[in-house]
Amino acid sequence: MSLIKRFTLFIAVLVVSSNLIALPVFDIPDNIFAAMKLGNAEELSKHFNTSIELVILDQEDVYSKQQAEQILRNFFLKYKVQNFRLLHQGGKEDAQYAIGTLETDKGSFRVYFLVKQKNDKAFIHQLRIELE
Repeated sequence: MSLIKRFTLFIAVLVVSSNLIALPVFDIPDNIFAAMKLGNAEELSKHFNTSIELVILDQEDVYSKQQAEQILRNFFLKYKVQNFRLLHQGGKEDAQYAIGTLETDKGSFRVYFLVKQKNDKAFIHQLRIELE
């Protein structure tokens, strides 16, 4: 094998392997989805950022972690959760999103999470619960 072919092969391997290493994508913790499936606002709020953009039906604002937990708790009291199905998730490096369907005793809702990683921990920055 000629020197040029070896060098080209070496560069190709280096580029491919550096791309695999350079994209550290984290996964949204499963216990976030488990808490949603149970309608557990307290457990879900453990993953909230210090402030969170919360959209629940027609109520939309940026709330503190404690305020958002109370609003979510009230939602779960009004709409008894029967199931949560994760439909899709994706993202890049330090930001992931997930979309799912929340089934309640009063109908189904589309749920959207935006989760960002900070200091190797995943925090929910945005949570949307909208009518399907």
